[in-house]
Amino acid sequence: MEKVRLGIIGIGNQGSTYARRLAKDNWVEDIELTAICDSNPARIEWAKENVSPDIAYFTDAMEMLDSGRINACVVSVPHYDHPRYVMACMERGIHVMCEKPAGVYTRQVREMNEEAKKHPDVVFGMMFNQRTNCLYRKMRELIQSGTYGKVRRANWLITNWYRSQFYYDSGDWRATWSGEGGGVLLNQCPHQLDLWQWILGMPVEVQAFMNYGQFHDIEVEDDVTALMKYEDGHTGVFITSTGDPHGSNRFEVQMDRAQLIAEGEKLYLYELEMTEQEWTVTNKAPFGVVPGHEVNVEMDGENPQHQGVLKAWAGAILRGEPLVAGGAEGINGLTLSNAMHLSAFLGKPVRLPLDEDLYYEELMKRVATSRRKDPAKAVFADTSSTYGGSH
Repeated sequence: MEKVRLGIIGIGNQGSTYARRLAKDNWVEDIELTAICDSNPARIEWAKENVSPDIAYFTDAMEMLDSGRINACVVSVPHYDHPRYVMACMERGIHVMCEKPAGVYTRQVREMNEEAKKHPDVVFGMMFNQRTNCLYRKMRELIQSGTYGKVRRANWLITNWYRSQFYYDSGDWRATWSGEGGGVLLNQCPHQLDLWQWILGMPVEVQAFMNYGQFHDIEVEDDVTALMKYEDGHTGVFITSTGDPHGSNRFEVQMDRAQLIAEGEKLYLYELEMTEQEWTVTNKAPFGVVPGHEVNVEMDGENPQHQGVLKAWAGAILRGEPLVAGGAEGINGLTLSNAMHLSAFLGKPVRLPLDEDLYYEELMKRVATSRRKDPAKAVFADTSSTYGGSH
């Protein structure tokens, strides 16, 4: 059976996980790991011992891409370099899966998406593995079906991203404007920001309040509260942090005729007997509440995560099957992230579409004074990589 011949650029935290599982566990039957690249020779030696001595190893990414050993590539490097390596793959006709986020600023990601249009035969995917979670797939289905009317309000409290100072000290690129381009929004929350726009759509205005190094010795944000406004007037609030030792993950959406809550591994649906608009004009009780009842939500229980995304990508390459997330979609969640940053930088609301040039200028001001001046040399136990990784 024909298989995808895969290379991985960057074997830091996430890349090393892919490498070990693909090489040893037959994790995705349509994929054969044939090459690994990392610019840190120590990581190559680690991979020879812990992944496989029989695949090809490279310390130069372009050399691997030009070797003829691969026809597909996973890009798992620090955020600024995602578009560069993705475009290098496209230019060579190599199918590519990009780790989140798509990049640091939308201007570079837009360039990547324009390059993708020139190579329609290249299967370009984004690693938005949370889209495989039955919880969020069902939320999207229920909301977008229109069964319960329009969204009136949405709130996501996602603070179970706790990170200690040791985590941030594990690589000099981490949590710096020049190395990572941001903090919790760029590293931990791209999945949630993607889910937000995938489920609810894009707002027209964003206002954010951020604390930089509130809980850690870092220069970027580790505490964020953002307000989003939509064209029809409804609002959403997004709160996240890496400083809560025991945080929460609660995504709540109020619709005209239902309340939907995803918390933990459960999805709760409270269905109203009529819309709030109907109730308010007929109710005669001063403190009357719209009657309703809880409904059991049936889900398929599937949540294949990274494995599911890679399986779908391989299926798209070999058989034309659908992707979990197309690569061009990566710009949407990043737009929300950039808008939040720009709002906090300027101290005022930001309208969408985003002024990409202004955001880039403001970001570069912070890059110029960033504490990270030298190339990243991560020291994260078994998963240190010059190319690095996220999470």
